[in-house]
Amino acid sequence: MKITFWGTRGSIAAPGQDTVLYGGNTTCLEITLSSGRTVVIDAGTGIRVLGDSLLQRHSPLNMHLLITHIHWDHVMGFPFFGPLFQESAHIVVDGFGRGMEGLKRVFSSNYVDGTWPIRFVDLKARVEHTQQFRRDHFALDDTLIRSHKLQHPQGGMGFSFREASGVFVFLTDNELLEDAWTGTGFRDFVTFCREADVLVHDCQYLPDEMNIKQGWGHSDVESVARLALEAGVKRLLLFHHDPWRTDTAVGAMVSQCQKILREGNSDCLVEGAQEGASFPV
Repeated sequence: MKITFWGTRGSIAAPGQDTVLYGGNTTCLEITLSSGRTVVIDAGTGIRVLGDSLLQRHSPLNMHLLITHIHWDHVMGFPFFGPLFQESAHIVVDGFGRGMEGLKRVFSSNYVDGTWPIRFVDLKARVEHTQQFRRDHFALDDTLIRSHKLQHPQGGMGFSFREASGVFVFLTDNELLEDAWTGTGFRDFVTFCREADVLVHDCQYLPDEMNIKQGWGHSDVESVARLALEAGVKRLLLFHHDPWRTDTAVGAMVSQCQKILREGNSDCLVEGAQEGASFPV
């Protein structure tokens, strides 16, 4: 499979000269399965450029959109997704149980009429909602996709993708805690990430920021490094960069994480997720 980052930023888009390297768009990943099928995770602002790319590459477009949760930064790009306005496009929405509800509410609200000029029902694409993850896993072609609950306000869902070539795990908006909700403690995530070839994990904060931001549903660099170390992860990409974090500051977090893993005698490769970057698993 092939992974491409279209949005790596957390909380709100942060374009500008200080975020050019790691990117300013919010969460959106494209996964091209070994079968050639397209799977997209989340509809943050990064999905706008992805949509343009997909329209150039696929006609007709048939894709799966997996939603981790419905906080604004993960759904706000959906109205700008070009394939929505193509009758030939077929989009299957899955993942977080309220994912489809969240996507629809970007267009309009039961409380305020007029938050967006186009209604969801007027979109030309065929957008369907399935709930394959009621079983917490399903097979898509030759790929086994598993889900895992996240430790995040109002809940969320992370994913793993297993093919013959390797295992890719994606966990954003996840706080690594010993005392967590049932099934979302630190040890649960160690098990879920065990020997992953590639792990992309939320790393929005520094350790000294957690005394203020504990409970906000995001992880710090020391906790993420410990997860990668104990799970035996081969490659780690720090993700969901804080909107106030410059490229230089994100790079310093990567260096800090590398140092922790070296001290733990791990040869795990550590990087910061970069918008536009693409790699095979």
